[in-house]
Amino acid sequence: MRKLHDAPFPVIDTDPIFGRVIRYMRVSDYVLGISLTAVGPAFMYWMEKYQPSGLSRKYQRHGMLAGGLVGVCAGFMSAYSSRFWGTSENAREIKMYREEYRRLKAEGKSMHGTSSLPLSIQRISSEYSTGAFLNFDVAPWFNFVNHPFHGQSDGVIPDDEK
Repeated sequence: MRKLHDAPFPVIDTDPIFGRVIRYMRVSDYVLGISLTAVGPAFMYWMEKYQPSGLSRKYQRHGMLAGGLVGVCAGFMSAYSSRFWGTSENAREIKMYREEYRRLKAEGKSMHGTSSLPLSIQRISSEYSTGAFLNFDVAPWFNFVNHPFHGQSDGVIPDDEK
C-alpha cells in the first residue's frame, strides 16, 4: 500500500466506494454532521441579535440558508472522511469490513464489486479518488467506480483469509 498519511488507527481502505462509507457511518458521525450544519445559522442568528446588520428578514433568511448549506457540506465531509482512513477510532468498521469480506468471499464475489469499465479507466478513476480526502477542502472527490486498486493497513483482513 502506498502510504498517504500518518494514521493513528489502521487504514481500512484508501479509496472506499461512496455507498460503503455511508453504510458504515455511526450515529456519532451523523451527530457531527448535524451539529456542523446547525453552527452556521446559529452563528448568523447570534450575530444578528447582538450586532444587528439592519437588513430585512428576507436577506437574513438568505444568509442563514447559505450558512446552513455550508454547514451541511462541512458536516458531511467531516463525517465521511474520518473512519476508513484511520483518522479516528475504527474498530467497529474493521469488524464490519471483515464480516462483509467473509460473506462476499463465501458467495464468490469480489469485495470491491465488478465494473463494466475497461481496466485502464478503472485505474485512472482510482488515481483521482485515492487520497482525495486529504484535499476535501479544495475539491471534494468521491469514489463511485468499482475497481481493484485499493490499499489498507496490514491486519485489516488477516493473511489467512486473503
